[in-house]
Amino acid sequence: MGARLLLEKASFQIAAGDKIGLVGRNGAGKTTLTKILAGAGQAASGTITSAGSVGYLPQDPRTGDPEVLAMDRILSARGLDAVLARMRRTEEEMASTDDSVREAAMDRYARVEAQLVAAGGYAAEAEAARISANLGLPDRVLQQPLSTLSGGQRRRVELARILFSDAETMLLDEPTNHLDADSVAWLRSYLINYSGGLLVISHDTDLLGETVNKVFHLDANRSVLDVYAMNWKRYLQQRATDEERRRRERKNAERKADRLRTQAEKMGAKATKAVAAKNMARRADRLMAGLEAVRAEDRVARIKLPEPAPCGRTPLTATGLSKSYGSLEVFAGVDLAIDRGSRVVILGLNGAGKTTLLRILAGIGEPDTGQVHAGHGLKLGYYAQEHETLDVDRTVLANMKTAAPDLNETDVRKVLGSFLFSGDDVEKPAEVLSGGEKTRLALATLVVSSANVLLLDEPTNNLDPASREEILAAIHSYAGAIVLVTHDEGAVEALEPDRVLVLPDGTEDLWTADYAELITLA
Repeated sequence: MGARLLLEKASFQIAAGDKIGLVGRNGAGKTTLTKILAGAGQAASGTITSAGSVGYLPQDPRTGDPEVLAMDRILSARGLDAVLARMRRTEEEMASTDDSVREAAMDRYARVEAQLVAAGGYAAEAEAARISANLGLPDRVLQQPLSTLSGGQRRRVELARILFSDAETMLLDEPTNHLDADSVAWLRSYLINYSGGLLVISHDTDLLGETVNKVFHLDANRSVLDVYAMNWKRYLQQRATDEERRRRERKNAERKADRLRTQAEKMGAKATKAVAAKNMARRADRLMAGLEAVRAEDRVARIKLPEPAPCGRTPLTATGLSKSYGSLEVFAGVDLAIDRGSRVVILGLNGAGKTTLLRILAGIGEPDTGQVHAGHGLKLGYYAQEHETLDVDRTVLANMKTAAPDLNETDVRKVLGSFLFSGDDVEKPAEVLSGGEKTRLALATLVVSSANVLLLDEPTNNLDPASREEILAAIHSYAGAIVLVTHDEGAVEALEPDRVLVLPDGTEDLWTADYAELITLA
């Protein structure tokens, strides 16, 4: 990636029955490697061969024609969408009052029906609906165009499409994002029973612990893919053992190399022993060159949310907000007052309009009715779950300069450094960043915003455990107001909300522990 080497000389195979967890710190190159395997990216060298169909779930769900119905998008994985469309047209024509049109349709119906049976028939359509329901996609959502769905719904449509495809190998990048607890449990069971080859990137250690029988560790410090033919629990133990072995070997080698170099320096002063001295120095160099590098401590982003700018008592108010997509009403009559320093969590089932409401509060989306009022001194900071606030065509540095036009470049680079963007990393276009890196960049733009009201939509998605802990601590200590949408129970605990807004009803209430069980169902 630019001048940075992510991975070198990696050779491996994914066979039927292999269930591989691809792990490594954020930014190590996991998503890049998966894109290359899926044919969506290009390796600098090496070859990839595939003996069967591959299903790929990227982190970005914005794929497919936005005007296609969600169910048709899923059915397209087996070509069923086109067959069913022909079937529907034929049935409509069979009801025509024009005799010639009706007769031609009746003649054609048997051929179209045979095509449908060959593609799996109505049983396949029922299978697609069953998979979708288990992923939290009810029939009303399946009959909507993709353009009307939230980011979480779009992602679940793509996951349903991959699972329905009968692909012989699946490459899944963070498949549990936007899934509720029941859907995650169902997906684990599905993957356990899947007979093909699987490579999965996930920060869900329960998913890895229950499903994988191999682990590929992409070591960012060594640019090496370590292959462990064992389950998750044994991998964790073996990884620790390997790191300890490397430390011991390096320590012993360094001790021997130091002795050789010291002796070489003493002997080099005498002309008669100059050759022997050079040989000793070479032996010391060879001793060190033959060692595997010891894993450096993975750096963790140091996340501290901004000191909020002064503002009035109620910096943000919304009254009578409603939103519909066509005949589908998402929510109606939402009233919300965000006081200085208040902490509100928005709960609701997937598709209830949580992201839509945040976009309206942020001024990015428009309500059908109602108004959003900016109070005295309001400074908004918005974190979007799909990172659409980032300009993917511009570099990391350019995105930060836009967010903080008053900061000089030295200070901007200092903030980026605390979010693990240093050196040439800041010149990378945002488009090539992994999901975790985009999350860090989006959070970095918040840090320099002086915002006194933060709108956070799933801020812990795509983060490794250490980075997640950092953002939870930052949420906990932030002095301004926060409106939070999340499936992460830890994020709600860190927020310590004083109020809850439940969608689509728009019911506002004081926070109590009784609402906690709704978090993972949201």
